[in-house]
Amino acid sequence: MDRLQAIIAFARVVESGSFARAAERLDVSVSSVSRQVADLEAHLDARLLNRTTRRLSLTESGRAFYERCLQLLADLEEAEESASAGTARPRGTLRLTCGITFGVRHLAPAIAEFVTRHPQMRFDVELSDRAVDLVDEGFDAALRIGKIGSQQLVGRKVGVTRLICCASPAYLERKGVPQKPEDLAGHACLTYEYSPQKNVWLFRDASGSDRSVRIDGPVHANNGRLLVALAVAGVAITIEPDFIVGPEVRAGRLVPLLQAFESAPANIYVAYPSRRHLSAKVRAFADFLGTRFAQPEWLLASEPARITARGVKPHVRTRKAQAREA
Repeated sequence: MDRLQAIIAFARVVESGSFARAAERLDVSVSSVSRQVADLEAHLDARLLNRTTRRLSLTESGRAFYERCLQLLADLEEAEESASAGTARPRGTLRLTCGITFGVRHLAPAIAEFVTRHPQMRFDVELSDRAVDLVDEGFDAALRIGKIGSQQLVGRKVGVTRLICCASPAYLERKGVPQKPEDLAGHACLTYEYSPQKNVWLFRDASGSDRSVRIDGPVHANNGRLLVALAVAGVAITIEPDFIVGPEVRAGRLVPLLQAFESAPANIYVAYPSRRHLSAKVRAFADFLGTRFAQPEWLLASEPARITARGVKPHVRTRKAQAREA
């Protein structure tokens, strides 16, 4: 038994959640991966995985062994980088996770350019809006917006984004334009599952004071693009990052609101497990993103005045209109 190859196979099975996906990543047969893991268990005289028809899970011994394997593989990668210092180009597979919308709109073109520059690099990408556990699920890095999350992670800033409160012209014609954050309490608002405070929106006035408002509305969802589509349809007001709403704002399908009350900018990070050496491939990709996102295409700094000038003028609903809506 080649112990190193068996350890790599075991780690890929844990990360992938199945023998079939691990075999695909390793470009070998499923039977080969299964045999390597079985040989490793026999060598250790310990069961590492619980196998059922539906899922795989680590045993207690398997979890402890997996954590040591991750460190071993990280140390091996560091040793290889050290031996070839000064001459090595980033290579290998970078297992990366990112939010869905940012991944499709901005990560995908970034990866396309990066692999053109570094043809020895491969990417294994999982797009998900949930907070993926990098350590337990075997990821090298994640793109995180705002808070990094776990204390086990270290973040390297590569960009910045800002939340934009906005609504469709049709909604504003029908319901009126809020003039201050507190006005949102009387409006329908869309809420996002992964917000730190799902039913509270935060703003900052010109004096730097924070102002919060509790909001409510007809739809709660775990995907920002769905909420933006509902806002464009005139269902309610939404607050989403500029990289999501930018195209709709520029096209006039959504109108920015409460521009005198800024939302605090949120940093974009490449996050990676703190106990691991920062590998050459993660470092190179983080450097690349930091340069690419230094002046991001999603910025709306020069847009609001032009867009709102052709948008809906603020107005107060008449009692007759309010009676019709009731």
